[in-house]
Amino acid sequence: MELSPALMPLWQAAHSRLSTGKPVSRVKVGPLDFRQRTALADLLGSARLPGEHFDISLTKLDEVLVERTGRDTRQIVTELIGPVGDRAAERRRAAEQRTELWTWLADHPVVAAQPVLTDWVAGVRRAGLIAGSIATTKAELDKVLKVLAELPAAGRPLPNFADEVLGDTHALDEGRRCTSLVMKALVAIYDVPTPADAPERRALWERAGITDDQLSSTVLAAGLRAQGGAAGGILALCADAGLAATLTLQQLRATARLTGTPPDVWIFENPSVLAVALDRFGRRCPPLVCTSGWPSSAGILLLKQLRAAGSTLYYHGDFDGEGLRIAANVVARCGALPWRMTSSDYLAAVADGPPVGRITEAPWDADLAKKLSETGRTVPEERLALVLLDEIARRTTT
Repeated sequence: MELSPALMPLWQAAHSRLSTGKPVSRVKVGPLDFRQRTALADLLGSARLPGEHFDISLTKLDEVLVERTGRDTRQIVTELIGPVGDRAAERRRAAEQRTELWTWLADHPVVAAQPVLTDWVAGVRRAGLIAGSIATTKAELDKVLKVLAELPAAGRPLPNFADEVLGDTHALDEGRRCTSLVMKALVAIYDVPTPADAPERRALWERAGITDDQLSSTVLAAGLRAQGGAAGGILALCADAGLAATLTLQQLRATARLTGTPPDVWIFENPSVLAVALDRFGRRCPPLVCTSGWPSSAGILLLKQLRAAGSTLYYHGDFDGEGLRIAANVVARCGALPWRMTSSDYLAAVADGPPVGRITEAPWDADLAKKLSETGRTVPEERLALVLLDEIARRTTT
């Protein structure tokens, strides 16, 4: 039996119901015009026309179709419209894929290394999929994470940095989705307000080591002897004189690589620790570097050069919210090892002090953030300077 084209609304309704992936007992169709109602009456062998809206049991429809065509409803709609889907299963698969995406993002090594990004991950998740696509969203986030893995940069201009990391000099131009997501991540890392205009965005980029200015970005070092270019000469000259060396980004970039570096280098957050060390040791000062808070582009480049030369880097900073974020950043970006930065070190030194501020997790010690939150007091690095320098003295003389 040839089926009337006027029955197409019935087949479409049946196809839609069967494609839900749920049990189907009845099919509803309508509104139907006179021609369609007549075709439906002919199919069912009814002397009366059905109404504009018609409801038929799937069992009854199957019986009629098998008797008159030898095919049931599912076979008919598959032939006329296409394979019957399973929207319930598709929704389950989509939900599983979304869960896999957000789990991948939350567990990504870049996020794990800097737990402060957990809030950023939550914001990205709340914003939902880009264009409703899991693949598009993951591809965009993959670019963002590649950028974050390379920040803070060692004083690279933004187009050059974008080309090196993403293969496109314009990939981090203003207005790009990738740029917006990176900016939001940097706001979380540095705990600063969202930039309101282009100058503030440039300032945030500069804080992350993206800059054309090679002279204002500097790093302090003491007792650090090395060979290689102007930087090596300045370091050796100052170390021999028992003085602190101030290296500019320009001097470090002009140094292809350092050689003859010491096996161990200790990194501090605060310049006052270097001052205490120089007063105590003078020309015998052990190799020290100071980040002066968040490391500058020059600081990042020096630490990378030291690590590339084979030095092991040990980092210590303030026990407060920002101190933990700085430490996590230096550890993740420069391969430094946290040194005397455990929860037991904190508890042994805590006393009266300023509030710790916003706390985020410390990847190297699961209890540290909790102890800071419970105690609520900062332990400034300067309070521990003598103890830390005593330990360095013991380690460098044995």
